[in-house]
Amino acid sequence: MTHLRRSAERGRADFGWLDSHHSFSFGQYHDPRFRGFSDLLVINDDRVTGGAGFPRHPHRDMEIVSYVVAGELSHKDTLGNGSTIRPGDVQLMGAGRGIAHSEFNSGDSQLRFLQIWIQPKHSGSEPRYEERHFDFDPERPVQLVVSPDGADGSLRIDQDARIHRARFAEATTHTHSVPDGRYAWLQVVKGNLELSAGETLALSEGDGVAFDQPGEVRLQPEAGAEYLWFDLRGKGPNPWQR
Repeated sequence: MTHLRRSAERGRADFGWLDSHHSFSFGQYHDPRFRGFSDLLVINDDRVTGGAGFPRHPHRDMEIVSYVVAGELSHKDTLGNGSTIRPGDVQLMGAGRGIAHSEFNSGDSQLRFLQIWIQPKHSGSEPRYEERHFDFDPERPVQLVVSPDGADGSLRIDQDARIHRARFAEATTHTHSVPDGRYAWLQVVKGNLELSAGETLALSEGDGVAFDQPGEVRLQPEAGAEYLWFDLRGKGPNPWQR
């Protein structure tokens, strides 16, 4: 079945310098229907004004993926890593037994990025950091960017989870499969698309859809549409499961 999470239904925290939309419960925002889906715990759609950001803060036992949509994000951590990532870059930080980092908008224009938290398979592991640039290829609009085995040059995550980045230069049709025993989550990053999976849904920026039954998902993205497709274990939190 498909379960729709409209953009306007997400939680929101607006601090002036930060405007954040939460697909799942986070911080002071709590929605008992959305406390994670499988191992996917957080998708925060953050907009940060120029020069502002998050001062050093700690994390533990969490796989944290940062996906820049617009602007530039500067990162420093207690492992000694320091870099600035931009659109096309994906960053993965395995917090393990403990790491602290800061994140700032180092540019003048607004930064928009998705911060994604995924529950790790192991606790207390060695903290680690990795980043990679993935060119947008019109001939290969759907790319694997995160996986447990680093397939196709993807970033390696400590969980049975995969993230595909999709961006389309022109209107087309693309099909994803949800295998038996798996869940999936679709997060629309930019643009509009139509989804067909037993029912037809018109989706736009910020919308999310959960899939908890096996089957084919047919998508018709418009030109310029961009989304993330999460392939997840068919276990863990599922607010629609009785």
